[in-house]
Amino acid sequence: MLSICAHSWLNRLQTLLLVCLLLSVFILAGWLLFGENGLWIIALISVIIVLMEPALGSRLTLALYRARPIARHEAPELWQIMTFLAARAELNNVPTLYYVASPMVNAFTVGSRQQAAIALTDGLLRHLSTRELAAVLAHETAHVANGDLLVMGLADYISRLTSILSLIGQILLFLALPSILFGYATINWAVLFLLLFSPHLVVLLQLGLSRVREFNADLRASELTKDPEALALALAKIERASQSWRAVLFPGWGNPQPSWLRTHPATEERIKRLLSLRATPTIQWPAQPISFTSHGRVRSSPRWYFGGFWR
Repeated sequence: MLSICAHSWLNRLQTLLLVCLLLSVFILAGWLLFGENGLWIIALISVIIVLMEPALGSRLTLALYRARPIARHEAPELWQIMTFLAARAELNNVPTLYYVASPMVNAFTVGSRQQAAIALTDGLLRHLSTRELAAVLAHETAHVANGDLLVMGLADYISRLTSILSLIGQILLFLALPSILFGYATINWAVLFLLLFSPHLVVLLQLGLSRVREFNADLRASELTKDPEALALALAKIERASQSWRAVLFPGWGNPQPSWLRTHPATEERIKRLLSLRATPTIQWPAQPISFTSHGRVRSSPRWYFGGFWR
């Protein structure tokens, strides 16, 4: 059985490998399409966007979810836990807590290590106990402390840019079809296949990177709370709450198979790993349940949009 330290180093090695593969596919696609000079221009634009994206992306995400800040007087126990976890994670700034008026049981983090925001849905606050909420907050805090927001933001940007490069290549190929048909030009099949399949390859690498970072955040959260069982209990509750009647009639509904198509690892595997790290809890959280009044209308169902649901 691997220790927490061994698990952490293995996850770091997998992350490094996946990031290198992502960059390699992106660089190769850009070089084949634009050559060396064009690739340097793309690299410069990429650096500028990566530096600006965390602040702009976090505001957009919070706006899309219609999240609002949770004031300290509205949920003092929640803020007490958040401040404690931020100190244990050695963060310079305590992440800002946001409330999302959604019945879905979920939490997510946006921003950067210096200015992060953790959003909690109404469903999460209602379904979990104080101990379980602390474990979920520790998991989100671990994402901030581990630099996952920057890593996953970079991976997402590489994925989007690779898709754009592929689209440009396909448009150029379409425009060159008359010359190819009349024999004035030839097709480099290796370049063609790379441009066609590079977006799919990058997406698979991005999904793999996301799963590794989730495992790493689970481990770091266990170190912060000294209570891996609490996160396992929270994950089990979130999994049950997220299942609809279709999941009862059709087992496996909503869980893409095979597992390498998931953004998150299978909940069963995460729980298994957490329970293998059993430890005696040494931190006492507030005994009373988290008191928070939304002062607003909670949607009876998730908001739908073309690509899925806003949680």
